[in-house]
Amino acid sequence: MTPPTASLLDPELDGDRLNPDPEADALLVGAVDLHQHPGPSPFPRRMTLLDAATDAEGAGFEAIVAKSHHHSMVTDILALGPAGLDELSVRVFGGIALNQTVGGLNPHAVELALRMGGRVVWFPTLSSAAHIDHHRTHDTGFPTSVVQLRPNDVITILGPDGKVLPEVRDILSVIAAEQAIMTCGHLGVEETTKLIEAAKQEGVQRMLVNHPCFVVGASVEQAAQWARQGAHIEHCLVMYFGRPERRRDLNELLAFIKAVGTEQTVLSSDSGQQNNPLPVTLFRRGARGLLDAGLPEGDVRRMLGANASGLVSR
Repeated sequence: MTPPTASLLDPELDGDRLNPDPEADALLVGAVDLHQHPGPSPFPRRMTLLDAATDAEGAGFEAIVAKSHHHSMVTDILALGPAGLDELSVRVFGGIALNQTVGGLNPHAVELALRMGGRVVWFPTLSSAAHIDHHRTHDTGFPTSVVQLRPNDVITILGPDGKVLPEVRDILSVIAAEQAIMTCGHLGVEETTKLIEAAKQEGVQRMLVNHPCFVVGASVEQAAQWARQGAHIEHCLVMYFGRPERRRDLNELLAFIKAVGTEQTVLSSDSGQQNNPLPVTLFRRGARGLLDAGLPEGDVRRMLGANASGLVSR
């Protein structure tokens, strides 16, 4: 592993990167992170998109996906190509999150993002009812915008009759045609279930449920049911290997993995925020932690790379 630049590494957050661990480092070669949060963003970030790609390259990653809750990162990636991104071997993809700042459930925005090279569509995150309700009642450490923005209004994918809205089906048809990844964002259990059913009807082949036990509120059994319907289940390493005071019990993650199976489990970082370890740091800790928990190397490698690679690659 090539160490990151001194300006990127934080001794307090990433100091263990300096300790040799060739077994864990070997499992990062070919890794794919489907959920990174580099800048630019209205939220404070500790790394730029180029920083994130360079660090991933040094660890031997195959690809990363840059996510913003507020705007499509696709044009950012294209603009940075001549500035150094094109010189790296790691593939960098973007996508679009369907929150208020892109017009919500906007098929035109989805079509533009995907046809300019985007690979992922996140259904509402900050604007979902589950997200707004959760952050009203929980201290989750979610960042605060440094740009003055209007309050989030709820965006639902369901009409008054409880059925998936026509514009959602329009978006799903675009995702299917472009062979992109549909993620359920921060939708709650009912909306996620109905979105997966509609996605299958519209021909979407690549479905991902983001962090089922954070905001979404899904049980292990519910996640396993979604997996049986063809969805991959994503878990975020920052939740289990991030700052010690915010870590969740690793046994929770292991229970989800056991129920869903390693073939349909994806591990992502969900990092890049100002006060969290770097994504590569989290992947390295995740590899070590899962090995120490008794998971075989092949299973760890599959969840850190191969499963996500199959989703993002055409």
